[in-house]
Amino acid sequence: MNFSLNNAKAMKVWSDEDNLWLLLIDGRQLSIPMVCFPRLKNASTEQILDYNLSGGGLGVHWDELDEDLYVPNLLLGITTNSHREHIA
Repeated sequence: MNFSLNNAKAMKVWSDEDNLWLLLIDGRQLSIPMVCFPRLKNASTEQILDYNLSGGGLGVHWDELDEDLYVPNLLLGITTNSHREHIA
């Protein structure tokens, strides 16, 4: 499968003790170690589940935690929240 913004969209986000999980619209599940996200690592389960998807799932935003993730970057292994630096 080729990388495409069409299939790089989240539809669900959750976490366990060690990982942040994303269910993508094409059925793939992506897990990223929580240590990559300091603001999320110390958050409660309720705070993790209090997210909003933007751009049809391209972005994940936690208002209370002031955290934003760009799903295509996560698929490329980029865990910073500054997606503008990485868009070609």
